[in-house]
Amino acid sequence: MKDRAATLEWGVRLLYLQAAGLAVLTAYLVVLDLTGDGIDVAIAASLTVMAALAAFGVFVVARALGRGAVRARGPAVVVQLFLLATGGFLVQIGMIWLGVGMLVLAAVTAALILVPPSSRALGVD
Repeated sequence: MKDRAATLEWGVRLLYLQAAGLAVLTAYLVVLDLTGDGIDVAIAASLTVMAALAAFGVFVVARALGRGAVRARGPAVVVQLFLLATGGFLVQIGMIWLGVGMLVLAAVTAALILVPPSSRALGVD
């Protein structure tokens, strides 16, 4: 990175937090897979693998963005769009606080990645 921008560093930290959250979700799904009664093994395994791949993908994007790779900015914003959709869904089904939390996390992370100081740090401006 040419210049270290605090906004970009915080955006990367929040991406790492999201990757950690997905890793915890993956561990929880593994426990459910191993202890659940009457589960469809194929569906449970595929859901767990998808969560693990998502955790790995977000980690890779956060690492690349932290190293100043401007091409990681687009995928990082796409991750936030997925979080916005998930947060909106959670609000619709009645999990208000969890949904609002996801909406705020996604909006703040996307804003931190896209603000002008972050752009300058990545060499976009």
